[in-house]
Amino acid sequence: MSLSHAYLSKMGKKPKKRSKSSDRWLRRQRRDVFTKQAANQGRLSRAHFKLQQLDERFGLLKPRMKVLELGAAPGGWTNYIEQRVTDGLLIACDPRPIAAAAQTVIIGGAYGETETDNEISEHLAGRELDLVLSDMAPNMTGIRAADQARSMDLVELATDAAGRWLKPGGSLVVKIFQGAGVDAWVADTRKQFAQVRMVKPKASRAESREVYAVAQEFLVVD
Repeated sequence: MSLSHAYLSKMGKKPKKRSKSSDRWLRRQRRDVFTKQAANQGRLSRAHFKLQQLDERFGLLKPRMKVLELGAAPGGWTNYIEQRVTDGLLIACDPRPIAAAAQTVIIGGAYGETETDNEISEHLAGRELDLVLSDMAPNMTGIRAADQARSMDLVELATDAAGRWLKPGGSLVVKIFQGAGVDAWVADTRKQFAQVRMVKPKASRAESREVYAVAQEFLVVD
């Protein structure tokens, strides 16, 4: 019996039973090699390894780059970016708290809100970005069509950020859930970038519909 269960028994209270979905999630977490690796290395989350694998494959991050990270909380990607983009600029954006180093610019709001967008523009001060990264995801309701539509809205927001601030030759990396709207987005994005590839890092769960679009060599479109 765990300490918490023993304490509750002593107090004459029955511990709450976990739901079947909670039990499945806990079992999956215990088995997951990247969750274990993140814990062993003191990482904030397993998401660290998704970006690391994308970076190793596509050479996304280099010193002195200017990077905008959307959906940055809790900071798993942020920490990795900070290690790679030395002497550069990282703007991390999320309404939730982000664990970050002092040199990182934290914007506590959602991209697409006027105040948040204005803050990004102020910090860039006319400079262009080398890379836009988005790990944004909606709060899932379980209604697949609605969840997919909300996911694609976030993808469009990240694409908008790239169109506004990315320099020619720059890159966009965005989380996408496979489903309605993806093919049309890819077709449109290929008009703006020389290369667009859909990738599932090894650190992404096999059963998840999550993939990442890696769009490189941003084109100047008249």
